[in-house]
Amino acid sequence: MSTPAPRVLVVDDEQALARALAINLRAHGWEVLVAHDGRGALDTAATGHPDVVLLDLGLPDMDGTEVIAGLRGWTTVPIVVLSARQHGEDKVEALDLGADDYVTKPFAINELMARLRAAVRRSAAAGPTVSQVTVGDLVIDLGRKRVSRRGEDVRLTPTEWSFLELLARHAGKLVTREQILREVWGFGYEDSYHYLRLYAAQLRRKLEDDPSHPRHLTTTAGLGYTLETD
Repeated sequence: MSTPAPRVLVVDDEQALARALAINLRAHGWEVLVAHDGRGALDTAATGHPDVVLLDLGLPDMDGTEVIAGLRGWTTVPIVVLSARQHGEDKVEALDLGADDYVTKPFAINELMARLRAAVRRSAAAGPTVSQVTVGDLVIDLGRKRVSRRGEDVRLTPTEWSFLELLARHAGKLVTREQILREVWGFGYEDSYHYLRLYAAQLRRKLEDDPSHPRHLTTTAGLGYTLETD
């Protein structure tokens, strides 16, 4: 059985460059998806499941660093930045946000291909990514930032979603109170435990059959919360 061609998502608002990259990548055996703005990149990543993202930072609707942050909210797909920005701080910021590699324009196509292949190899060694988590009657779509219960969409506030998303990315495992406060509310909130009680109660009212006896979102007293797997 032949190995499927690796899939790359090319994100660049310069359509001529994106087209040239797509032609070269296909000639080298890649399957290619293309997006020309940040929103399209996030949507295509969620639906197309690329093996690697080749991302320009200068996009018309949002900065490429926002795309990196958006992707890193739900996936570990490797991201190779391709940018004309050559300042060291731009590279550091992109890598700190979760990019795996950084290539500056102009570039040699053979080097770019090698960087992409290396990123895919590292990702394959690390294991598959998860874009959707199903727990009982809940379906949590991490790519589209949506949750449904018995097929019906559940409306969550941004903070409720961030709380649930963090638990979903660690489904079946205890997430400490301090980690939730730090990742959802930010540094300096590690002792604000009343926020957790308030938002856990709100989520249970929306997601549980019996909020007073939760089946999905459970508490380990004094330690943290778990999104239980059945």
